[in-house]
Amino acid sequence: LTAVHADEAVVFTSYHQSPLPLALLLRLAGVPRISAISDDYPGSLLDVRHRVPVGVPEPERALSLAAAAGFALAGDDEPALRLRADLGPAPAGLPDGPYVVVHPGSSVPARACPAERCADIVAALAADGHRVLVTGGAGERDLTARVAAAGGVDLGGRTGLAELAAVIAGADALVVGNTGPAHLAAAVGTPVVSLFAPTVPYGQWGPYRVPAVRLGDAEAACRDTRAAICPVAGHPCLTGVDPAEVVAAVRLLARPPT
Repeated sequence: LTAVHADEAVVFTSYHQSPLPLALLLRLAGVPRISAISDDYPGSLLDVRHRVPVGVPEPERALSLAAAAGFALAGDDEPALRLRADLGPAPAGLPDGPYVVVHPGSSVPARACPAERCADIVAALAADGHRVLVTGGAGERDLTARVAAAGGVDLGGRTGLAELAAVIAGADALVVGNTGPAHLAAAVGTPVVSLFAPTVPYGQWGPYRVPAVRLGDAEAACRDTRAAICPVAGHPCLTGVDPAEVVAAVRLLARPPT
């Protein structure tokens, strides 16, 4: 940090994280002006201590901090997620025509729809006439193969982040839990069927400013626990999702042909 010779730092955190450990390092590194959101009294660690009400969507929370630090959006800009335009093409070999993407994995197990239910969803979508692409990272090939075997095309391990964004950008809709590809979809404007475990509030963490249908039990016992491992036997908040509901949501959300 000292080698950067920064004139200013803006520390972005999630609503349950403290910026003060990093603010201490920044102060020790000689950064003269530091801004962050902090519920805890920061003493001399922050020059701009910003406060945000509970429940604000994470992108708006971050934008409000940037504005408080003196970096507001331009008057003709929109507060939306966006990606660079030079991400490159989707991987070769995708099926011709419209398709729906199902992404069964998640960064933590509590937010992942069980593989068996994802396979049921792929089968139901295929039976409804949709081409289904199943995506996942290099470490999720067994998962994507298992899910895609129900009637989809397995792209597990075939996409980096930019290629995944391109695949999602071309989809009629994305079926996904509360994990990164949901926010890629929001950034490229692809509608989301959100299989959302209620471990964190949907209003803060759901797909931002994109058409979406939330499925799953919003009142499950894991609600607001921020659990990484499901604390309820059987993962009922998502095992109870009816594949027919997913099909209906895709019919509602799918973008018309251009």
